[in-house]
Amino acid sequence: MTVNASFVSPTADAKVAHMITQFDTAGLLSTLVNGFTFWKAALALLVGAVLYDQFMYIYQKGSIVGPAMKMPFIGPFLESVNPDFRKYHAKWTSGSLSCVSVFHKFVVIASTRDMARKIFNSPSFVKPCVVDAAYKLLRPENWVFLDGKAHVDYRKGLNGLFTRQALEQYLPGQEEIYNEYYKRFVELSQVTHKGQHIPFMQEFRLLITAISCRTFVGHYCSEEAVKKIADDYYLITAALELVNFPIILPFTKSWYGKKCADMVLDEFSKCAAKAKVRMAAGGKKECILDFWVAHMIESDNYRKAVEKGENPEKPAMVIRWFSDLEISMTIFTFLFASQDATSSAATWLFQIMADRPEFLEKVRQENIEARNGDIHAEISLDALEKLPWTRAVVKETLRYRPPVIMVPYLAKKDFPVTPEYTVPKGSMVIPTTYLALHDAEAYPNPDSFEPERWITGDADQQTKNWLVFGTGPHYCLGQTYAQANLMLMIGKASMMLDWDHKVTDLSEEIKVFATIFPMDDCLLTFKKRTAA
Repeated sequence: MTVNASFVSPTADAKVAHMITQFDTAGLLSTLVNGFTFWKAALALLVGAVLYDQFMYIYQKGSIVGPAMKMPFIGPFLESVNPDFRKYHAKWTSGSLSCVSVFHKFVVIASTRDMARKIFNSPSFVKPCVVDAAYKLLRPENWVFLDGKAHVDYRKGLNGLFTRQALEQYLPGQEEIYNEYYKRFVELSQVTHKGQHIPFMQEFRLLITAISCRTFVGHYCSEEAVKKIADDYYLITAALELVNFPIILPFTKSWYGKKCADMVLDEFSKCAAKAKVRMAAGGKKECILDFWVAHMIESDNYRKAVEKGENPEKPAMVIRWFSDLEISMTIFTFLFASQDATSSAATWLFQIMADRPEFLEKVRQENIEARNGDIHAEISLDALEKLPWTRAVVKETLRYRPPVIMVPYLAKKDFPVTPEYTVPKGSMVIPTTYLALHDAEAYPNPDSFEPERWITGDADQQTKNWLVFGTGPHYCLGQTYAQANLMLMIGKASMMLDWDHKVTDLSEEIKVFATIFPMDDCLLTFKKRTAA
């Protein structure tokens, strides 16, 4: 006998089956399936993505300061297209840790001195990073993206390029550039613009590019190439702003920046090839590239002698042979590190000295005395660094208007930055320098320009707050070079030039463009100084 699996009659089973068929034809399931169009699917995916994006932001934010909700996907990207320093400052003062989320990137901001130092000094948890486009502009294999021992070893090989002996050799070339550009400043002011005040921020950028190229690659780079780099470098800066569109698309900032970066890398590769030939022939070392190639040749000769069974004197540091492209990428990072920061410092320095002539006069007098009255005489590095007021105005400018206000890092793994909060792996974590350099406990009256704090005060002892060049394993290699360069710049200008600043309501307002500049681009006019 066949068992009825439903435990009811066959007639009842048939009725139930018919009802199910009717329900499936006109009911909910059929409606869902038949009505599930492409657009409904797309809408469902969009809503899901928005909810997920919002959930992840809230989850990663945790207990730290930040917006309660995130603008779907883009976050504060539109605000960042024209960054507002006052909003940055408000974010920094909102808490020792705060956050935003832009596109796919969660960003934690470390604002206080101690929190910033903790980030700088935690290489096991974080590594330096830059915006997404930087990997394409600087090339992924660039040394700045190395981490751990690989980075330490590479960096050791570069230390010799910034010794005091090397820096001394760079000064004559820098003096040549300053002499040339200061004549240009006068002509631009008096001839081209008939003594009228004009924005000089871009002129300072051109000057710093020329100085950097002379210091880094000497005469290997033609004047035409230097001018091309100077004219176009603005495109690289724009492409490497902290918040930018993450994909390189034609005719975007990143696209123009990539084209310029490729041009610079090609030019520096040619310079490296020329330097290898000239140094092998025993040429005089005049620039960073010369010192590096000479060191490579010395190390190579040492290795060859050892292979032959000889017992040669070992160089202080034995380095490997670098390809033209490797050298080019490294020199490019030097330009990248110095160009915008030094341009910012130079712009503020000239503006501040024009507005505070009492300090400019002190700088002028000690520079003339150091050269025994001959304003065209060259000066040694030791003599330059012993000029107290020249040093003080440079240090105070770097403190008062620090060129680099944020330094992005990437969390390599979950980073328990405080007992209460852990930075998620893959997040960008950004220590800021501004609050440490405007800390009233370390620098009384921090929002006032007071260079005397470096002469009669204790500013030099505030080493924990002095974050202008970072700290930890990735501190700036060129910090001594940068400060000496600025001292030489303002010292020579004080003797050769008179300049006047047209003060506007925007002169002390801060514009953020990778680094910081006066909002009105620094309206100056120059004329040749005649002896008093």
